[in-house]
Amino acid sequence: MSKRLMLLSNSTMHGRGFLDHAAEEIKDFLGDVERLLFVPFALHDREAYAQKVRARFADLGIEVDSLHDVDDEEEAVENALAIFIGGGNTFRLLNTLYELKLIEPIRRRVEGGMPYMGASAGTNMACPTIRTTNDMPIVEPPSFAALNLIPFQINPHYVDPDPSSKHMGETREDRIREFHEMNRIPVLGLREGAWLSVEEPHVELGGATLARLFQPGKPPEEYEPGASLDFLLRKPPAA
Repeated sequence: MSKRLMLLSNSTMHGRGFLDHAAEEIKDFLGDVERLLFVPFALHDREAYAQKVRARFADLGIEVDSLHDVDDEEEAVENALAIFIGGGNTFRLLNTLYELKLIEPIRRRVEGGMPYMGASAGTNMACPTIRTTNDMPIVEPPSFAALNLIPFQINPHYVDPDPSSKHMGETREDRIREFHEMNRIPVLGLREGAWLSVEEPHVELGGATLARLFQPGKPPEEYEPGASLDFLLRKPPAA
């Protein structure tokens, strides 16, 4: 079966509620799924996070089980109808998935057709590695290798340089350029309000903002909402 993913840059837009900016598309993506499994490990207060997600998905008619309060995490993954990995700190999230030995079970289920929804850190988790996250490494996971559900990297919350800023540090574009000094894999900068809909062999940019694609040795390219990005599913050269 083909993989199905919805990968959001962010879960909350300024002035709007949790997942409000993508609620209709989330409902369409999940279809007849009436219950999903939530992964809250990117935040410290897992119970509060789970309650927030339960309340939001209840409005969509979907019940939520949180992976932090099940008896057997691997069994919960095996039985899930869909999975949602929320945002927070990417290093803490990945480290916990390694601790619980859930990398392979989640990958196997998604490769078998289970819908995967990620936001921010959860979107980083779908990439080959977490090397293009914006987060501080507050813990050290055993590896930066993530779920590898797509063959390219994403930089969620991508921000453009502010020409009026007096900050002299690296821009996001500078940091991605540094990434490409050491790696050859494409990086898609997803601005706030954007997401990817992946249904192999198709990838479409959704939301209300453009995305910026970085590839080694090429100038960055801009893509508008609705654009097909199918070519990103082709395996890149080895890093």
